[in-house]
Amino acid sequence: MSVIVEFRIPAGSFELGRMLKMGGETTIDLETMVPVGGTAVPFIWVYNADRRSFEERTRNHQSVQNLKEVDVFQDRTLFALEWSIERDDLFGGIAAQKAQILSAKGEGESWAFEVRFPDHKSLSDFQEHCYATGIELDVLRVYNPSKPGTVSGYGLTARQREALLLAVRRGYYDIPRRSTTVEIADELDISNQAVTERLRRAITSLVTNTLLTGDSDE
Repeated sequence: MSVIVEFRIPAGSFELGRMLKMGGETTIDLETMVPVGGTAVPFIWVYNADRRSFEERTRNHQSVQNLKEVDVFQDRTLFALEWSIERDDLFGGIAAQKAQILSAKGEGESWAFEVRFPDHKSLSDFQEHCYATGIELDVLRVYNPSKPGTVSGYGLTARQREALLLAVRRGYYDIPRRSTTVEIADELDISNQAVTERLRRAITSLVTNTLLTGDSDE
């Protein structure tokens, strides 16, 4: 059975973290990772940053092969970053175990990861790899998906998780709101009604699998 681990790691402990230096209130979300030959092209959202200085600083890093601006919103920019993954022991260790990065967020001097491993042995091998290469892992949580078709221990489907994470990241639940379901629907390329329904079901699943767990009335 697959196992999911949540861990935190200092930005200076892996190559991508060293490449994407953050300052002030800047945060970075890893959107997705696309392998292209011997390189890896992650799409990253950069929040609350001076776009030009971030580009200049990142492009000057020795591991960066190309940095392309994809889209710009009010407080965030989407970049495609082409770099050599061979220099990064963290991503190399994840790839060696055929693990899947579910989420990765950089903030301040550290990054938070959520990674799915095929089984507990592959996770153990990854931890040994990190120890051998000097990577400092702070493991926060280890758990198994609760049901087939879910991506976390909270009963969420992949689409529900995607919609809910996007809503939170875009400030839909902030006061005042920084985005609308229409804007989220545009990013997901689905209807406004579909977004509303996914968010409703996602919240229902979260409450059912957290707050209602062990409730005698249920």
